[in-house]
Amino acid sequence: MSAALADRQALLAQLQAELLDGRTSIGAAVRRLRTELTGLHQEQFARMCRISLNTLQQLEHDQGNPTVRTLNAVFAPFGMRVGIVSRTPPTAIDAKP
Repeated sequence: MSAALADRQALLAQLQAELLDGRTSIGAAVRRLRTELTGLHQEQFARMCRISLNTLQQLEHDQGNPTVRTLNAVFAPFGMRVGIVSRTPPTAIDAKP
């Protein structure tokens, strides 16, 4: 595995963990992915994701109310998508035999 690929995977894992536990916002994560992994300007990245520049700018500043479709369009280039996860991990009591 190349260093670049390992760095990419590490950043993706870090951002996923930070999003899960609330240490980072969706907007901050999108901005880091765009700048650190693609190196694209907002206009280029918005075009690639087929969203408007204004939508991307609002998303990166945690403004507006993006749709799931928009979020998936932005995360898709990184092999990610939006999902629903439990707030708390399941316990032994929750498990059924």
